[in-house]
Amino acid sequence: MKPQLFALLTAIAWGVGGYFEKKGLHLGNLSPTMGITVRTAVALLILGVASYPQWKTLPQAGPKALLYMIIGGGVVAGAVGMLCFYTAIKGAPLNRVMPIAFTSPLFGALMGLIFGGEPLTLKTAIGMLLTMAGIVVLTIG
Repeated sequence: MKPQLFALLTAIAWGVGGYFEKKGLHLGNLSPTMGITVRTAVALLILGVASYPQWKTLPQAGPKALLYMIIGGGVVAGAVGMLCFYTAIKGAPLNRVMPIAFTSPLFGALMGLIFGGEPLTLKTAIGMLLTMAGIVVLTIG
């Protein structure tokens, strides 16, 4: 499959998942911290099974690669990002939270441009500006 299709499936999964997560938080009167704990526990079980054949590659990844994964994925995106997201969906309508929360691709693209040496093309710049404009339109009011 093409990477763009996986990106679209990601957006669908996160958007649909966000709806059910918000409903679960409110129906169960759960704290955002408890919500993210349930989500992470279930994901850990599923991903642990799915990744089992690749576990042997972990030691050969090296400490620097693992540190990037731990800090970027585990701490920043996994813990801080998800705790902030759950706090946001617990306290505000999804149509206000999701457009702001999902500006994450813009920040990822900026990191790639600034630190990753990725080129800034006119097409990329226009796409980023249109995305930001859409978010502004959706969240004003």
